[in-house]
Amino acid sequence: MAMAFKMATTGMWVTDECKNSFMEMKWKKVHRYIVFKIDEKSRLVTVDKVGGPGEGYDDLAASLPTDDCRYAVFDFDFVTVDNCRKSKIFFIAWSPTASRIRAKMLYATSKDGLRRVLDGIHYEVQATDPTEMGIDVIKDKAN
Repeated sequence: MAMAFKMATTGMWVTDECKNSFMEMKWKKVHRYIVFKIDEKSRLVTVDKVGGPGEGYDDLAASLPTDDCRYAVFDFDFVTVDNCRKSKIFFIAWSPTASRIRAKMLYATSKDGLRRVLDGIHYEVQATDPTEMGIDVIKDKAN
């Protein structure tokens, strides 16, 4: 079995694929976003979807299910008022109102463990519907 990182509070394991994909996004810029999901049977946090460098925030939002929870990280590139290019990594905890209560509880209790494994996140957004994680919210937090 591949190496995994245990989240002590929930007994969940984060696969090394999650950490490796995040590091590729952070340092090599080969991914624009990564969506993670929890497999309840195997108790593993795994990569659900990876967005290529040409994809945008709308592609990330469209890839999140309307009836199940997910975690996502998004690499947001922007230009400051001083005309300086910057990049900030956002962690998004997606927990739509239509998802099962058990899933909401599982994702809520496992979130901090995953964040500890993914070193280098600048901001966190928690959303239950698309308006709570719109691009305007991301831009406001980045500036």
